Amino acid sequence: MTGPLDGVLVVDLTRALAGPHAAMMLGDLGARVIKVENPGSGDDTRGWGPPFVQPDQGARESTYFLSANRNKESVTLDLKDEGDKELLRELVRRADVLLENFRPGTLARLGFGTDVLAELNPRLVTLSISGFGHDGPEGSRAGYDQIAQGEAGLMSLTGPGPEDPQRVGVPIGDLLAGMYGAYGVLAALHERERTGRGQVVRTSLLAAIVGVHAFQGTAWTVGGQVGRAQGNHHPSIAPYGLFHCRGGSVQLSCGSEGLWRRLCAEFGLDPEAEGLATNGERVGNRQRVIELLEGVFADTDAETLLARLAAAGVPAGRVRTIDEVYGWEQTLSQGLLVDVEHATLGRVQLPGPPLRFFAPGPDGETETTRRDHGAPPVLGGSDEAIRAWLAS
Repeated sequence: MTGPLDGVLVVDLTRALAGPHAAMMLGDLGARVIKVENPGSGDDTRGWGPPFVQPDQGARESTYFLSANRNKESVTLDLKDEGDKELLRELVRRADVLLENFRPGTLARLGFGTDVLAELNPRLVTLSISGFGHDGPEGSRAGYDQIAQGEAGLMSLTGPGPEDPQRVGVPIGDLLAGMYGAYGVLAALHERERTGRGQVVRTSLLAAIVGVHAFQGTAWTVGGQVGRAQGNHHPSIAPYGLFHCRGGSVQLSCGSEGLWRRLCAEFGLDPEAEGLATNGERVGNRQRVIELLEGVFADTDAETLLARLAAAGVPAGRVRTIDEVYGWEQTLSQGLLVDVEHATLGRVQLPGPPLRFFAPGPDGETETTRRDHGAPPVLGGSDEAIRAWLAS
């Protein structure tokens, strides 16, 4: 069970998060991923911390690096050294996919422009991830996640209100760019089966964030309304958000009028009350809805409230801390934790891939999800093996 990309070779020239995340997604699907790193320092994220983990007599490992580099091998190449450049050329000749996230123009200056890559390997699929796009008036800008979150409008939609914009709590622009990039690579590999030729796939942090504006985008492009941050309540659905109760809080969602009526029936409210009968009216009177529900919930603790909402068929949930998520039986049941054997840390658990695969059959489904995941590599951990392979 090596995965649907078994036999695909990926050369990963990326560092930080967007590109490594894309490469890790391909590795999770069974591709062989060779991560090319600078000698000495390696990927930038090897130095990002704390937290770091350092076993007895072992090298210090960054948990940030561990988050984006499972199922990879590491080889160190100095791309300013002609001998190492030749090793990269040989890797390109053998590869199916190459990933890079240098600032636009950098790879060409190193002698590996897209024309050179295509000459070395016409079947190569190249993924190029940048901050703001490879062209356009600001295509040369360096891209870092929080800057892109601000420039792409996401921070203006996140936070308690318009005067206090907030970044998302993970580098969501990087992660989305990686996800879109992997999606583009898979499409290009599929097309290569028909045409026999590779192509260049490009995305950026800007494009990835704009790509998930969803209803906030069309609210402006079609409706002429500019979305603003408004805390933990939905701008177009009510009630939908976080509500305080005795000693805590719960989240609930009434995404239909039927759910609103169920909620009202459970707590003795009038669903046809003036100004509350339709979703549009409730959105217009959102603060009144919040105050009404929090008044009803005030004497009920979160556990009891969640039980009542579940019994009424109203979608609801708690706000879990990260440690609670990884201890939750539902998380564990979905294969979202994997055990790997790390070269210096020994046996460790990592967050696992979010996809599962099943083969349907007459007696039901058989899960074929990959289980044999590789730990993130130590710097240059495959130097000797890969150099010997390239020389063969």
